[in-house]
Amino acid sequence: MSGDVLLQEQRGRVRLLTLNRPAKKNAINDPLWVALREAFTAASADDGVACVVLTGAGDSFSAGVDLASFGGSQADVPHPFESAARAVAGFDKPLLAAPRGVAVGGGATVLFHADVVYAGASFRMRLPFAALGLVPEWASSYMLQANIGAQRAAELFYTADWIDAARALQLGVVAAVLPDEDVLDHALQRAATIAQWPVSSLREIKRTLRLHHEPAIDAAFVAEQAAMARQAGSADNLEALTAFFEKRPPRFN
Repeated sequence: MSGDVLLQEQRGRVRLLTLNRPAKKNAINDPLWVALREAFTAASADDGVACVVLTGAGDSFSAGVDLASFGGSQADVPHPFESAARAVAGFDKPLLAAPRGVAVGGGATVLFHADVVYAGASFRMRLPFAALGLVPEWASSYMLQANIGAQRAAELFYTADWIDAARALQLGVVAAVLPDEDVLDHALQRAATIAQWPVSSLREIKRTLRLHHEPAIDAAFVAEQAAMARQAGSADNLEALTAFFEKRPPRFN
C-alpha cells in the first residue's frame, strides 16, 4: 500500500522517491509518513544506493500534513511522523530535492534536510505554523536558521508569508531555480555525478558536514515535540482548523 503513495525508482546508483498523492497536492497522511520512513531506512542500508532524489508528482511538491487526517492516530500509538522525520533527518547519504509548485508546512520543512535543493520556477513555499496555532516541526526551528540565518528564518516563521522561487534562491533556501520541465532532470544529473563516487566517502563527507549540527537537530526535535503537544488541540489551533474547513478567516482571541 505504501508503494502507491510513494513511488520508488532506481536509476543506476540513484534512488528517485516521488510523493504520489497529486490529487491532494501530495499532502502527507499516515501511510505516506510510514512510506517515507521505510524508504529512507532502506536507502540507507542499501549499498547500491549512493544518492537519493526527492520530488513530488503532479504540479506541487507537497501541501504538508493532510489536515483531513490531523489528529487521526490512536492516542496510545506513536504517530509515524516522528520516526519518519528522524529517518529523513538522519539519512547518511546525499539527499537532493527537486520541488516545484507549492511546498507548505511539513512539505517545506523536509526540504531543509536536503543537502541540495533545485527548485522549479513555479516553486512557492509557506511555513503556516503560526497561522494554524502550532509550532515548527521536523527540527526546522534549527535547520532553517542554520541554512539562511536567524533573522530571515524568524521572519518566515512569524509572518507565515508565502515566498516564491526567486526569493527562496535569494535567501538560500534553494541552490538553483530552473524551468519546471527541467528541474527533475537537472537534479537527477547532479545526483548521477555524485553517485559515481564511493558510498563510503559520501557517507563520511555527510557525517563531517552534519556532525556539529546533530546535537542541535536533536534538541530541536525534542523542543518542537513538547511545544506541539501544548499547542495541538488548543483553542487557537482548533479555531484555525475550523476556519480552514469553513473557508473563512480565523478569529483568534
